[in-house]
Amino acid sequence: MHAPQSELPRLTADILERVRARRPRVHCITNAVAQAFTANMLLAAGAVPSMTIAPEEIAAFTASAGALLVNLGTFDAGRREASDTAIEVAREEGTPWVLDPVFIDRSPARAAYASSLADKKPAAIRLNGPEFAALANTEPAGEALTRYALDHLGVIALTGAIDMVTDGARLITVENGHPLMGRVTAMGCAGSALAAACLAVESDALNATAAALLWLGVAGEIAGAGARGPGSFATAIVDALYDLDRATLIERARIL
Repeated sequence: MHAPQSELPRLTADILERVRARRPRVHCITNAVAQAFTANMLLAAGAVPSMTIAPEEIAAFTASAGALLVNLGTFDAGRREASDTAIEVAREEGTPWVLDPVFIDRSPARAAYASSLADKKPAAIRLNGPEFAALANTEPAGEALTRYALDHLGVIALTGAIDMVTDGARLITVENGHPLMGRVTAMGCAGSALAAACLAVESDALNATAAALLWLGVAGEIAGAGARGPGSFATAIVDALYDLDRATLIERARIL
């Protein structure tokens, strides 16, 4: 039986504690701009990042990871080849993986590739409104999100001022966050990586994905309270994620 949405703050705190206790490794195929920030956010959360795309070792790294992130921010041949190999291994091993179709609204080739990956059943797809419109060929309304999630048997996480997460049967909205999150590059990439970390320790993909976004949103609010601008915010959110405790997470959560 699925837990009600009112239980998500407590469930998120439980997942946070499991990530910190188990330290799952998340293998990240991500863009060059996002790598360092994504790695630091995973480390702050308690997970362990790996980033290689070398053909001779990508299969081994994926096979031994707790979860996989495929981020299309850098659309080069090497990363596409690594993504195809890693996804094949993840599916064989039953490893959860997250698709982050970055900027597919700006490139038909990238959108077509993302669509082919979406058909390979990622546990979750995290994206923004324009990216969803390019992927699903429809506007990112609630019904369209639900239909796409049902058709692809996975979770859709639409992020923005308010995050919407659905598996087609359930819908969770997360209202936590801070405007400066949109002024730091790779913030969305980090959210996708945190979703992968949560999926490594939580079998309910909806709860895992929503927990990651709630975790990130609360950390963003805490970081934003003392930040002077994007530069100090980028450092402060890593610290906030690292310091976040169970009581603060539950108290500050805004879930609908």
